[in-house]
Amino acid sequence: MRAAGIRSAAVERRAFLRMAGAAFVATLGARQAFALSRTDAVFASGYMDRDGNFGIAVLAEDGTVIDRTALPARSHGMAFSPATGHLVAFARRPGTFALAIDRSGRAEPVTIAAAEDRHFFGHGCFSPDGKLLYASENHFDAGRGVIGLYDARDGYRRIGEYPTYGIGTHDLSVSDDGRLLIAANGGIETHPDFGRTKLNLDRMEPSLALIDAATGALVERHALPEKLRRLSTRHIDLDARGRIWFACQYEGPRNDLPPLVGHFGRGEGLTFVPLPEETTIGLANYVGAIAVNRREGLVGLTSPNSGRFVVLDAGTGRVLRDEAVSDAAGIAAARQGFAVSSYDGRFAGRREDVAWDQHIAGLAPHR
Repeated sequence: MRAAGIRSAAVERRAFLRMAGAAFVATLGARQAFALSRTDAVFASGYMDRDGNFGIAVLAEDGTVIDRTALPARSHGMAFSPATGHLVAFARRPGTFALAIDRSGRAEPVTIAAAEDRHFFGHGCFSPDGKLLYASENHFDAGRGVIGLYDARDGYRRIGEYPTYGIGTHDLSVSDDGRLLIAANGGIETHPDFGRTKLNLDRMEPSLALIDAATGALVERHALPEKLRRLSTRHIDLDARGRIWFACQYEGPRNDLPPLVGHFGRGEGLTFVPLPEETTIGLANYVGAIAVNRREGLVGLTSPNSGRFVVLDAGTGRVLRDEAVSDAAGIAAARQGFAVSSYDGRFAGRREDVAWDQHIAGLAPHR
């Protein structure tokens, strides 16, 4: 089993090196090139440095920074295409830019500007073939979420949009076969005239929607029950069976203990995982990021509000790990378990003089 894991890691590392190309590797310093040659997985995360500058970094699994790209402002989530090697960093809500980076170095970064009366919600994903970029966006004057469609083969030209059949659309994913888009509609209305202020906490409409990727037609919409109306459905990931795991942030009273994580499949209702009370309390009603390790059948959660890192068994929902991680931020599947970052600069045990942002993308991922 161990030998098989090593072979798989080597294949994924070689895949990243092949994608990045000799030109990229030639730009690295000796320390960075050595770290890249030794790592079992490669990740990316947004950051802010000590001078207040923003960027996105490529990291080895041990936390060594391999490469950095400057950003004009703070980023949030990222989308990566293994098919093309393109990485896109999305501005934090209500930002109006995304930056597309060709990790092979064959093309200069492309800045994607939000359309008129739209801003980015901080997340997006690529079609499996890498030809289309999907971005979660706010049509703020209409008070509705949309999915922006961008042609990755034509300078990320915006070619249309689909409705998300909800408001406050946050995270966005796509099924492995590319046929379904999955939108986490957090249910919270915002408008850039009011910054990040939440305008409808008394009438939230959280939901999860499955959307036909070819037509934009609604396939399924799962609204949360009335008693959970203030439970914002924020982040999603897919497990090896194609089930959609979702993580929530509660906008109700602090002493409530609502369910914070659940899953569903096409044609099924939502199933909430009954976490132990001490785990729910420990997450402080706020899951900031979720990731699935498909190979090991695990689901990882982080909460910056309480500084917690929780691991669940994807088959049973049982809590396997529940520990304190100060300023816990991003999480992504790693060779063993998960890579976890923090706002105070830690990534997989190594500390950098930056504040890592809330999400991590796997570039040679262990799914």
